Amino acid sequence: MQEELFTSGRNIPNIDPSLEVWHWPIAVYLFLGGLSAGLLLFAAIITILGKEKEYPTTVKYASIITPIALSLGLLALVYDLTHPLYTWQLYTTIRLESPMSWGAWVLLVTTPLSYLWVFSYFSEIFPKRNLKFNVLKNFEKWLQKHRKNMAYILVPLSIILGVYTGILLSAFNARPLWNNAILGPLFLISGLSTGAATIILLSKTAKEKHLFSKIDLALIIIELGLIVHMIMGMYAGSQVQLDAMNLFIGGEFTLMFFGFVIILGLIVPGILELLEIKGYKIPVAIPAILILIGGLIFRFVMVEAGQLTRYLY
Repeated sequence: MQEELFTSGRNIPNIDPSLEVWHWPIAVYLFLGGLSAGLLLFAAIITILGKEKEYPTTVKYASIITPIALSLGLLALVYDLTHPLYTWQLYTTIRLESPMSWGAWVLLVTTPLSYLWVFSYFSEIFPKRNLKFNVLKNFEKWLQKHRKNMAYILVPLSIILGVYTGILLSAFNARPLWNNAILGPLFLISGLSTGAATIILLSKTAKEKHLFSKIDLALIIIELGLIVHMIMGMYAGSQVQLDAMNLFIGGEFTLMFFGFVIILGLIVPGILELLEIKGYKIPVAIPAILILIGGLIFRFVMVEAGQLTRYLY
């Protein structure tokens, strides 16, 4: 048994003596941010390719979730802050070396753009609800005219947003599990996968479901490869990194990580989607729901396990 002795005159709530200060709001925020990034990126790409009529769920109906998810994610983030009334101070400066600053400014631009994107489809989404004011009607027409320009802006913004959800953790060098360059791409791919799963759930056309089943299967394969790369990289590292990875392999998070994230959240839905692509009648809602649950649990596991790892050598 290894004893640790802390000697300090400080008495800061949630810091002394606790070392775990990030809880469920951060995991929820990371999940909703990645999901929004995936939905926005797919909607933007389909629009740029001029395939809006072929894949209406991607550009219209699934996009309704994006501003809601971003808003709820921001609420969860603000709720977790010790002094939420001082959130505005993030926007008094721009620090290129700070992931927090990048995330704050990307969200500041992306969130209103997601609302404008949905509003540009208002007449199509709600055909029975006519806009009463001419100003709003003209504004909707103007947004429709410039929708492709918005799509070009949303492509890099959504990629940055998806990567940022992983970099937010990897920037904490004092946590061996998080101190990993693979987290940015891993969280991006996971967010894209949850976005594709959401489109599959909401889509009403077989063509759209089939396309995003193929996309999601490819993303699952990439995500599994990145996870294997992360594990191998940890095992090739120092003792603290080995100890961090042991939380997932033989430790208290083994069941959650391998059982719910790897097996039920990736491998099982990947097999089901492969069977569906091959022509077997598989309820597409099952793999889509499993992917969403697995993506959420993955964030919880990474946030909770990461805070248990530390440098003691």
